[in-house]
Amino acid sequence: MNAYIVDVVRSPRGRAKKDQGALAHLHPQELLAQTLNALVQRVGVTAEAIEDVIIGCVSQAQDQGANIARNAVLAAGWPQTVTGVSLNRFCGSGLQALNFAAMGVASGFQDIVVGGGVESMSRVPLGTDGGGLDGNNLRLRQQTPQIPQGISADLIAALYGFTREDVDRFALHSQRKAAQAQQAGYFSRSYFPVVDPVTDQILLDRDDYNRPDTTLEGLAALAPAFAKLGAMAVGPQGETLDQIALHTYPQAGDIPHIHTAGNSSGIVDGAAAVLLASPRGLEAQGLKPRARIRAIATYGSEPLIMLTGPAEAARKALAQAQMTVADIDLWEINEAFAVVPLQTIQALAIDPERVNVYGGSIALGHPLGATGAILVGTALDALEQRGLQTALITLCIGGGQAIATIIERV
Repeated sequence: MNAYIVDVVRSPRGRAKKDQGALAHLHPQELLAQTLNALVQRVGVTAEAIEDVIIGCVSQAQDQGANIARNAVLAAGWPQTVTGVSLNRFCGSGLQALNFAAMGVASGFQDIVVGGGVESMSRVPLGTDGGGLDGNNLRLRQQTPQIPQGISADLIAALYGFTREDVDRFALHSQRKAAQAQQAGYFSRSYFPVVDPVTDQILLDRDDYNRPDTTLEGLAALAPAFAKLGAMAVGPQGETLDQIALHTYPQAGDIPHIHTAGNSSGIVDGAAAVLLASPRGLEAQGLKPRARIRAIATYGSEPLIMLTGPAEAARKALAQAQMTVADIDLWEINEAFAVVPLQTIQALAIDPERVNVYGGSIALGHPLGATGAILVGTALDALEQRGLQTALITLCIGGGQAIATIIERV
């Protein structure tokens, strides 16, 4: 019942700008295809040995529609016998893809599977599928109101007592840790240079979103990102989004909008792939694993405070592995908004020095469907570089969900 991580590769995260970002002119199928080929080349396994490719992708429309997993397999030149499937668990998609791959090999039904994710936010912006928060189901909207994640983040900050200075300081630390890690070459173990498939010219060979010159004063000068949205009337009686949230959580008193572009995750393009194998697959292909999956869990939370789920998903995973918070050497808590790791740290009494040691999505960007798989690689690299054993990766998910995975070096 074991699932092993053989290796992880990812593209550098490129700033998402329509027609301007480093990866904006690269079709997302091609970006994922290069990631898949980089993985098998690094591992030294043939593509024929891969039984399935499971890929997370949030905006499955236009260039990212039509089952991007299968089309990327074909674009990579892999045998037509290799299958592919795409899934969407919002921000948890990349980690869910890895977890499904782990389930396949741990069950004994499969021996070698790839899990990962891709998102080209330059070419397919968030919301392109037109589904909004609730698939435009008015009955569901009345039954279970939902609000945009940014307003949820501000509501949670009010409920748990986090201030603008708290979230800005967290963002500053993320930038500094990412800059130090990049300068030290800590990311080079995982990523590969993305090239133009026609000219073979390098398009991007390092993350380009982070701002190492960020200051606390500069962060403090940024305007709140979600105040206008919160004041938007959307309810049947003219209620604003803020009022809808406060109807359920009046104890917040008010929603002070404290999240900005500087303390929220960045919009980027990226892809990642993880090779998972069963013990039988390792032996048949002569592969040496880097880690094994200790536990996987998901958790459903109340949608208005959807971003509090990571603490509960982590608790489920820890219980499954018969571990405690103190048993985890490193934590990767996705920085969708600064309040997410702050609330998780508070809820679980985690040592902040063990959290996101190389920075996170505030500094480096959040390519939605790929981030979960990227964080697994970041955690594994950090464990090896620091001589540590265990890591827990967790992400909040829109609509009131969270996901967590515990890995252990072998």
